[in-house]
Amino acid sequence: MSDESIKEIVKQKYGLAALRVTSGESGCCDTASSRGACDPITSKLYEAEETATLPAEAVAASLGCGNPTALAELAPGEVVLDLGSGGGIDVLLSAKRVGPAGKAYGLDMTDEMLALARANQVKAGVENVEFLKGEIEAIPLPAESVDVIISNCVINLSADKDRVFAEAFRVLKPGGRFAVSDVVVRGTVPSAIRKSVELWIGCVAGALEDVEYRAKLAKAGFAAIELEPTRVYRADDARDFLAGSGMDADAIGREVDGKFISAFVRARKPPK
Repeated sequence: MSDESIKEIVKQKYGLAALRVTSGESGCCDTASSRGACDPITSKLYEAEETATLPAEAVAASLGCGNPTALAELAPGEVVLDLGSGGGIDVLLSAKRVGPAGKAYGLDMTDEMLALARANQVKAGVENVEFLKGEIEAIPLPAESVDVIISNCVINLSADKDRVFAEAFRVLKPGGRFAVSDVVVRGTVPSAIRKSVELWIGCVAGALEDVEYRAKLAKAGFAAIELEPTRVYRADDARDFLAGSGMDADAIGREVDGKFISAFVRARKPPK
């Protein structure tokens, strides 16, 4: 399947996810490929005090695998870019952390998610935010314009991760930080998972091995690369996110036990 085909499927699935939120449907979906609140990857990522002042729709549309805004150590006055911003939860949280002197950009390719995010911005009353339409492989911002890049389980959805990392490096200021949450693989996984298009939508099939993730960041020019595990997925979790995939969830669950992790990935663009 071509990169463009994968991209269209991702766009369609995430557009439907946004429409489910705006129509008031439950986030707990029948399959993990729909990325709902009952997904073991996407659930229980934010503290209640963080989300208390956010629109319910922003929280319901959270489809990530971590909490990059809490781990990125954002400072007042910084400019932040969220790759694949979805319903806007991480952008809105970032905007509060960088304050009125800073700015938070959200980048998404899905019209429905952008509409939801902009509506959430209005409801939250946050002004230092701008949502941009575009692809993470071609970021619509000038070079050296961003202090921090965050992302929440979106880079795995790209079929051209080298291009994503190259673009992230381009738009970061010298000394800028790359601080993303992503699903990472430790060791080999069954080929059936890699070949399942549905699981691309759940950011499992597209997960890079930890060694490959480091290598691709280094190739793009990044330094001080660190991968910090934040959640390890066991066999029971695997059964949950494989449910409805048509595969033998019990058998594959045993094979992938402990191999998929959510990780906080840090790196820096070297100063000039």
